[in-house]
Amino acid sequence: MTREHVPVRKLVWVVLFAIAFAFVESSIVVYLRALYYPDGFSFPLKMISTTHLAVELMREAATIVMLVSIGIVAGGRGWQKFGYFCIAFGVWDIFYYVWLKVILDWPTSLTDWDILFLIPVPWIGPVVSAGLIAALLVVVGVDIVYRTSLYKYFSPTILSWLLAFLGTAVILYSFVHDTDATIRGSMPQPYLYELLYLGLALYVGGYIVACKPRNASKAAA
Repeated sequence: MTREHVPVRKLVWVVLFAIAFAFVESSIVVYLRALYYPDGFSFPLKMISTTHLAVELMREAATIVMLVSIGIVAGGRGWQKFGYFCIAFGVWDIFYYVWLKVILDWPTSLTDWDILFLIPVPWIGPVVSAGLIAALLVVVGVDIVYRTSLYKYFSPTILSWLLAFLGTAVILYSFVHDTDATIRGSMPQPYLYELLYLGLALYVGGYIVACKPRNASKAAA
């Protein structure tokens, strides 16, 4: 990357926004945990009031809108906007846990369980699962910004979309399949790490396909 071509200053501002936004999100969780988990957050999950649940659902929806918005505002071209969104989302998610560690000394380990999302149903999983996905988003986002800034090849194909869809389905299932823990207040079953790794591998495969020029094989021949 060179300062003459890649918007380093814009990248820095997007990252700073994500870090600050992560503090806002984590501070809300600090208050919620003080209200519902005064002795420290742990499973099984406790039921929260209908009003608080509605607010949380709207807050999470607003969070996605804000992260999408920063991508749209920062990006100059179609895929570049998506790249900035990936960077913002990944940095935000990582620093959400960094701030919780600073404020609450939680998580105690990367294998601690957490509520990851609530839309359309509760998602649960170990902190490391969210961290790995967030790290991949940052790497992919930076590479997309780099490629689109220097007009390098990036064009998702049908195969890319298929691999991304399968990866999303596999990882999402690993987060939502344990309905006893998310809805009925039971302790969670062991997390299916193999599904996480498979989903990440599918994402990486789809991205590699999108970065490979379609005429590369013909040129090589």
